[in-house]
Amino acid sequence: MNTQGIDQLLGQLRAASQVAGGQDAQAPASGGADFAALLKASIDQVNGAQAEAGKLAQAFEAGGSGTSLQDVMISLQKANLSFQTMVQVRDKLVTAYQDIMNIQV
Repeated sequence: MNTQGIDQLLGQLRAASQVAGGQDAQAPASGGADFAALLKASIDQVNGAQAEAGKLAQAFEAGGSGTSLQDVMISLQKANLSFQTMVQVRDKLVTAYQDIMNIQV
């Protein structure tokens, strides 16, 4: 079972959390992590996980000999988990944005 994509996504989300909290998250020497690039990379990984799960499901439905039901189900669950994580991150970002916008200056 390949969990490299999920591990990378979680690592990036942890790094973004540390940067947002003011901690040093192994920031690049150029002055800090680019949040937009980090967020885009995370979304691309989620999209890739969903595309891979879809391909495996289609291959299984077509009767491909190299795909097993277990592999398809694990891939679908990984894609679902990564999507749910991104939804939670999006919700946190929206909440943070609303909190910032409600600050009285």
